[in-house]
Amino acid sequence: MSDLQSRFEAFIASKDFPCVGAKAASARKTITVIEGQDITASESDVRVHEGLHAFGRQLDHEAAFVQSCVVVYRGPCDLDEVGFENALWRRLQRLHELDRTAGHAWAKGVSDDPASPHFSMSLGGNAFFVVGLHPGASRPARRFDHPTLVFNSHEQFERLRADGRFAKMQKVIRERDRALSGTINPMLAEFGRASEARQYSGRRLGPEWRCPFQPREQAR
Repeated sequence: MSDLQSRFEAFIASKDFPCVGAKAASARKTITVIEGQDITASESDVRVHEGLHAFGRQLDHEAAFVQSCVVVYRGPCDLDEVGFENALWRRLQRLHELDRTAGHAWAKGVSDDPASPHFSMSLGGNAFFVVGLHPGASRPARRFDHPTLVFNSHEQFERLRADGRFAKMQKVIRERDRALSGTINPMLAEFGRASEARQYSGRRLGPEWRCPFQPREQAR
């Protein structure tokens, strides 16, 4: 096990970390870790893209537990919230462009418009909700010592939501997050009410914020 993976697993296992879904996934060994170099540069994009595709191919959408793919970057570890947010969207833009070059269509059932309340990131035909973590995060739950992108299966969350497990898990997570931070994350919203793109970086955003992500045409 690499040092980055060990550090991430210790972060998830810490007593105060609020996401019980991630804790359960870590205990079940259903978290896949991909290592990147510099989140502000493109050098790791092809390898990360390949790793995310491999993860998507082995996803068990019928599973009753959370499965996540985590991309942990070596650095830089001194980005402020705006700097991290810019890097996050540059990486997602580049991964999307690699996806289009490979001929992949956007995932069914979700929008490619980042302003839409039905937006979800798509890679290899799978929809993902992305959670950004970094040392400069203002929310303690998002404050990990390396810049990190967590890819959670949207379809999997929809199945958990349909049978009632998601609401129960969400209630516990929000209670734990409030205990850790003093407040519930003000950026949280139910899917279908506001674009989930506003939640990806973890930064508190005003109504004037516009997502920089631009969907490309599919290669033919």
